[in-house]
Amino acid sequence: MSLENVISTAIVRNYSEKLTENLEVDAAIVGAGPSALVAARILSNAGVKTAIFERQLAPGGGVWGGGMLFNEIIVQEDVLDTLNEFGISHRTIEEADGYHAVDSVEMASGLIFGAVRAGAKLFNSISVEDIIFKNEKVGGLVINWTPVMRLGMFVDPLTVVSEVVLDATGHPSAIVNLAVNKAKIQLSTPTGGILGERPMWVESGERSAAESAGEYYPGLFACGMSSNNIMGGYRMGPVFGGMIKSGKKAAEQILQRLQK
Repeated sequence: MSLENVISTAIVRNYSEKLTENLEVDAAIVGAGPSALVAARILSNAGVKTAIFERQLAPGGGVWGGGMLFNEIIVQEDVLDTLNEFGISHRTIEEADGYHAVDSVEMASGLIFGAVRAGAKLFNSISVEDIIFKNEKVGGLVINWTPVMRLGMFVDPLTVVSEVVLDATGHPSAIVNLAVNKAKIQLSTPTGGILGERPMWVESGERSAAESAGEYYPGLFACGMSSNNIMGGYRMGPVFGGMIKSGKKAAEQILQRLQK
């Protein structure tokens, strides 16, 4: 066999094995932003079989670009223990006590590496086009290649069966939107629906992002900007402490749900 074929065969075989092994998982996470990666690391460290599906080529969500492409972000002092666990460096800032600056590229790459190193499997360039819904419970994902979805090709999807689904898709709350619109479910919100994100208010947005993470329907969890949007929280811009806390809270509730 030529070296060209050896390389191609190894890639196809290893990817196929990885995907096959993760067509049934404990936790399926949609989106690979900061809250998702924090949650994935906690879950994986607790022995939860976890797979992340990210529609973009590059995982990391909205961290990479920092604030308006200035590749720096800000975090609060009370999340530094989590950054230290991931090995992500941080610096104090003069402008405000209790806040620290972090290189956004280091943050994104550190979170990705930490989640994968803990055992989470990350599949990029895969989009979720639907959910599995049985017996009044969300039980998995319907997946397809992102280029297939963007080109509008008529290609049937595959499925991933899971005990829980975590919507970490950010502002659109894409998976919860699917559940509301297609399964016609009632969420555990004041209206039973998605309240919608409000304008920027940093302090309030940071609180609501952290507090809103949780289970909104049997088997369906949300965190980060997704849960913030579901509960009508304010946006906060390139401040990421709330995202980290949100991922931690979601993971803790999932562990309780799975009794891990």
